[in-house]
Amino acid sequence: MKEESTAAIEEYERQIFDLRQLLEISKSLNSTLDYTILIDSILFTILGQMKVLKAGLFAKKNLDSPSFSLHRNHQGFDLRRDVEYSIPEDHPLVAYFTRAYGCLTLDEIRRSLGSLAGLEGLAALEPSLVIPLKAKGVINGILVIGERIEGDEFSATEREYVINIANLAAIAISNAFLFEMTTTDMMTKLKMKHYFYTVLLERMDRARTDRRPLSVLMLDIDHFKRFNDTYGHSCGDLVLKQTAVVLQESVRPGDLAARYGGEEFCLLLPDTDGPHAACIAERIRKGVEANRIAYEGKTLGVTVSIGAAGYDPARDISAKTLLDRADKALYLSKQEGRNRTTLSP
Repeated sequence: MKEESTAAIEEYERQIFDLRQLLEISKSLNSTLDYTILIDSILFTILGQMKVLKAGLFAKKNLDSPSFSLHRNHQGFDLRRDVEYSIPEDHPLVAYFTRAYGCLTLDEIRRSLGSLAGLEGLAALEPSLVIPLKAKGVINGILVIGERIEGDEFSATEREYVINIANLAAIAISNAFLFEMTTTDMMTKLKMKHYFYTVLLERMDRARTDRRPLSVLMLDIDHFKRFNDTYGHSCGDLVLKQTAVVLQESVRPGDLAARYGGEEFCLLLPDTDGPHAACIAERIRKGVEANRIAYEGKTLGVTVSIGAAGYDPARDISAKTLLDRADKALYLSKQEGRNRTTLSP
């Protein structure tokens, strides 16, 4: 009787400890809306809590992505170049996890679905457990973890615990996606002007305190009205989208590209002085010029004019002041013939 009482007390203490851990995990995961930082936090939480050396997350790259792709910040897994690490959104596994929520081994998935067809990327990782992330009835990610450090199997209690972590992660990812929707221009998939302003103010304050360089670029598509007038607004929309793709491919992970309005874009370049910003602007300008756009059997060329400005704490007392200097430099680029970069003095 005494042994049963001791065992019960130990079980209650374990449950209380787990609840406290989950509370701390919830606070941690909901402390950021930055998608990349959030995924890092999820994976490191899993590594620590489940005592494994491998963890990865299949997640959507953007709001309208048709598949879940293995996020680049996976931990411990060795990837093969000949394998595509993705899971289609319409794969039976996603539907199965929606109906029967719980973590499974690869063998359990094979028995449940009949085969692993279409899951070659998942199977190549050889995970010990596959855990769905489900929020508001929708699967928004699939977590994979490797074997435990000790080498033993995951117990039923540990499976339940990792599902609880997955629930918290799913809610955090859902919140991050909602934030993404409210701050992203749906046509170009770039950030909106109001979000750009908010981040710029924060970066200016940091640059002033840390005495680090910071620059902004203002870009405008040359003769954009001609595309709309000659080929129609659907062509103009395509030009905007393709130009945005070039911008996204040209910036570094810490940079921020946004649609400023109409056919105008802006970029925030942390840790970059004016001359280096002008070099980046030239690379972008050449990239846009080299990109040919196919529209209804025609090949269209697009160019942009760019203005660059390096942050000067003595002159730039507000975000508007800095952007105005970049905008004036952009105006000079247009005055001098377009398809060129001008650096603000």
